Amino acid sequence: MPRRPIGKTPEFIRSELLELLSDFEHHLVRKDLREKVKSLVPAFHLLRDLGSSLIPHQEAPAARDRILAYFRKYPFLVIHGDELMVVSGIQDWPRRIRELRREFGWSIASGVTLKEMLLEEEFELVDVNIDSLKPEEYMLLNDSQDREAALRWRIANDIRKKKLGARQKILEFLRNNVGRSVTGEELRYVANDKTEWARRTRELRTEHGWPIATQYTGRPDLAIGVYILEQDRQSPAHDRNIHDRVRRGVLVRDKYTCTECGWTHEMWNPSDPRHLELHHVKHHAKGGRNIKENLITVCSVCHDDIHRKKK
Repeated sequence: MPRRPIGKTPEFIRSELLELLSDFEHHLVRKDLREKVKSLVPAFHLLRDLGSSLIPHQEAPAARDRILAYFRKYPFLVIHGDELMVVSGIQDWPRRIRELRREFGWSIASGVTLKEMLLEEEFELVDVNIDSLKPEEYMLLNDSQDREAALRWRIANDIRKKKLGARQKILEFLRNNVGRSVTGEELRYVANDKTEWARRTRELRTEHGWPIATQYTGRPDLAIGVYILEQDRQSPAHDRNIHDRVRRGVLVRDKYTCTECGWTHEMWNPSDPRHLELHHVKHHAKGGRNIKENLITVCSVCHDDIHRKKK
């Protein structure tokens, strides 16, 4: 168990560290390498204590608490792992991040996951250079806990072990969580950390007709980095292959409202779990194009009614 400098102020620890480093001058002239190394061990511990003392013990008594406190102080900012190592005061800080995600439901994305979501245009982050994001960087995407996260991670772990393709695993996981928000980190994990997980998720929406919504593709009320399979049903083949930019443009134009009945997501309830879809004014099979001018926003109930009347 790592030491925690309870009762010692950062200034007190700093002065202790300076004293040790000053004494190290005498060790440098010695020939014995091991003696030099051993003389630096107390300084190493003090430096660790200094970092972990920057967040008061009353606010965050344990390493995991300090990491979370640091994330919550700087949400939506890219945090390097070295910063977390300093404030946590431990070397095993990556495990604490996994615990915060999987056991406590905090939406913490790695630089790799952020990059893959941003490249698929699932959301937008201002002042973030996509190309510079690295695996050892992290970001807190939502400053609230998801109490169901632990159960979802267990489901993801079971699906991850199956001999299925990445797209199939992602779909099975989403179908096990219909109507529930899941994170990009969960989807990446269930796909065995395949780098194309974000593209496969987009393909399920744009090519296979599954109503998977994100903040930019139908649900502006969702948090950044969150995905939700709104209903366990596919759109008919003639209503697929609509680019996300076109989809977003139509929804924005129609104010995220069904043009037939006026339904919006604010009216959603468990007894009426409809969602918004796009309908071709000129039928796709008759040459109607997947462009904004030929698409309107309708809820899934009205969409079914429209197609029933045309039969």
